[in-house]
Amino acid sequence: MKVVVIGNSAVGKTSLIQQFEHSRFSEHFKPTIGADFSNKEIQLDDRVVILQIWDTAGQERFQSLSSAFYRGADCCALVYDVTKPETFEALMNWKQIFMAKSAPNNPETFPFLVIGNKVDLEDQRKVKTSEAKKFCHENGKMIFYESSAKNNFNVEVAFKELGALATKRQMASNPEMQAQGSMVNTQKM
Repeated sequence: MKVVVIGNSAVGKTSLIQQFEHSRFSEHFKPTIGADFSNKEIQLDDRVVILQIWDTAGQERFQSLSSAFYRGADCCALVYDVTKPETFEALMNWKQIFMAKSAPNNPETFPFLVIGNKVDLEDQRKVKTSEAKKFCHENGKMIFYESSAKNNFNVEVAFKELGALATKRQMASNPEMQAQGSMVNTQKM
């Protein structure tokens, strides 16, 4: 599964990915240039799924490169910082750019995850949970989690739910995968 992680610069995309993949957090911020990707194997029910996670730069100057990074994505995580309203307000623009450049099949069922990161800074919060939930509901019933990459809060569960939704969507559109899934189920009994 190809997972693309997008959002404004400094919202914590790389930190979320590092926490999910390696259970580590670094205070030292180094902006992603262009994109980087890595793999994470996860267990979903009775199958192993490999997530190829693309960490993309949030800076405007790298937007021209995004078509190549977005193409072939199976799902997308939109990340914002709960302490910076402008990063939340940019989510719809990020989603629209992603959809235009990735051109997925059946766009109405394409899996999106919205992550409100940095809830460890609760005393600085500017984006209400209810506001984000409403946004997700009104824009395709996207999966929503608030998280903290620093404290490893809701990181793994968010990515696993996105991976599960993308796998389910892919199996529904691919009868060959359904048959393989049935064979795996039968073999484990």
